Amino acid sequence: MSWKNTEHRYGSLSIALHWLMLILIIGVYACIELRGNFPKGSEPRELLKQWHFMLGLSIFALVWLRLLARLIAPTPKIVPAIPAWQAIPAKLMHLALYALMIGAPLAGWLILSAAGKPIPFFGLQLPALIAENKPLAGEIKEWHELAGTTGYWLIGLHAVAGLFHHFISRDNTLTRMLPGRS
Repeated sequence: MSWKNTEHRYGSLSIALHWLMLILIIGVYACIELRGNFPKGSEPRELLKQWHFMLGLSIFALVWLRLLARLIAPTPKIVPAIPAWQAIPAKLMHLALYALMIGAPLAGWLILSAAGKPIPFFGLQLPALIAENKPLAGEIKEWHELAGTTGYWLIGLHAVAGLFHHFISRDNTLTRMLPGRS
């Protein structure tokens, strides 16, 4: 299998990035959900928050590679073609998912910056994007949490749409993105 997309199938780069980002997104959500099981200030809670930040920033870094991969190669055709009424919601869904993968981590980075906290990234400390401003950090945090809640719905709808296409429409929407298929 080629690393580049073809007209018939996603390439290994797009497939690997898609599933790697899903794993990272699951990790981000798991870390933030599991932290509530530990008392504030405890070491496990702080470690989960740190992993939440680092995995989120990993998504932010990888989404740009994913967008570049999308720009340099064609999007494989759906066979049989989807009805016209499905094309616009599909494009809007992908746009919303990319906005989530860019906006939520960026908001997280801005929260830490405005709160005057360190921005950890696997042994590195990233620079603050904005000056310390705790009220602004609180406002951005509300948007970040809304993005996280919205993300559950977007990811769920994306998965349901893939299954709908595979089992009801019986097109190649899902199989184009599965690894190890020809």
